[in-house]
Amino acid sequence: MTTHVEDLDLRKPDYLLLASTIALLVLGTLMVYSASFAVAHNEFNDDAYFLVRQIIWDVIGGIALLLAMRVSYKRWRSLSLVIMVLAIALLILVLVPGLGFRSYGATRWIKLGPIVQVQPSEIAKLAIVLYLADWLSRRSSIVGGFFKGLLPFAIIVGLVAVLVEFQPDLGTTAIIVATAGCVFFVAGANLMHIAVLASGGATAGVILLAHLSGYRLERIKAFLDPWSDIQGSGWHTAQGLIALGSGGPLGHGLGNGLQKFYWVPNAHTDAIFVIIGEELGFLGCVGVLGLFAVIAWRGFLIAWRAPDAFGRLFATGLTCMLTLQALVNMAVTTNSLPYTGITLPFVSFGGSSTVISLIAVGLLLNVSRYAVRRPAEAPDDDYEPPPAIVEVQPRAHTATSRRVRKARYA
Repeated sequence: MTTHVEDLDLRKPDYLLLASTIALLVLGTLMVYSASFAVAHNEFNDDAYFLVRQIIWDVIGGIALLLAMRVSYKRWRSLSLVIMVLAIALLILVLVPGLGFRSYGATRWIKLGPIVQVQPSEIAKLAIVLYLADWLSRRSSIVGGFFKGLLPFAIIVGLVAVLVEFQPDLGTTAIIVATAGCVFFVAGANLMHIAVLASGGATAGVILLAHLSGYRLERIKAFLDPWSDIQGSGWHTAQGLIALGSGGPLGHGLGNGLQKFYWVPNAHTDAIFVIIGEELGFLGCVGVLGLFAVIAWRGFLIAWRAPDAFGRLFATGLTCMLTLQALVNMAVTTNSLPYTGITLPFVSFGGSSTVISLIAVGLLLNVSRYAVRRPAEAPDDDYEPPPAIVEVQPRAHTATSRRVRKARYA
């Protein structure tokens, strides 16, 4: 029997997911101010320059979260194609000279006035999850095929990935591809096709490494040995490791770190995790990791309890998008991955990232309101097992039955 979302009684949203998100937002707001006040004072003559803007984005994102939580996720399904086309159009527009805003050697933003900047790649992450959840849930019976499953999937994801990489933004490209792969796997993709995609990605990575030049080659060298060129390409990584190491178990205390004074570049954005390590210590880093672990746990549980295939794939994609980005950011700052500029969701300074991440949480909370209990996890007091199925044996042939009765009473 098919379960219709409209027929389900709305449950309370997943408060544990919401509480973990709020905790990260509060911590992020404090750390943005701590990591940025020196730069804000020297460059803008206002210690709270970044703090005020981050609070504004938090408020906008919070309103967007509440709206996403209130509107049924099923309604977004009808807009998946429109949102996907809009995201691709924005990715193209950001590459048009004069429209895209260039910073740190990359063109990733469209400026909408002197203050507001929109990052289309952040919108693209949410759009690809929504579109793939809709597209794959409608094709559940043919996902495992090559021409109707793998090939169109690769074209859709490849188009978005190429446009993002042209900016260039390798970190976001990796998040988009990895998230799409997770959704494709959960949708029932052929494992051989997954292996083909993985091997193709590995081959592309080898080819890319062989043709690397300029700053990307320097980043690879810095990843392998940041101390060999600590005054050059290894500066970002080395200073981040110094900040993490100097924090010790409990850190120097909130606001007492030293590496944010122009030692760690982008301390309030990409590298905010190392400032947490310096000021709040190993315990603070574990706390951040634990909060993201809770988000992953609740997100995948929401996906497991979703009442339909679209909700299951949508929740899976949203959860992977948030947790993979967090893991990549923390891996980069600890030199577990080569350096790439990517924010820590809910914690780093950034308008587009904060708003999109909060919308993702709002959508997850909405899916959680329609959750259905699986029989294995339902408590005894409100779960009634289905009636037993009695197998009825077919009656024996009349002539055979008559012979059996005669033999029995003979």
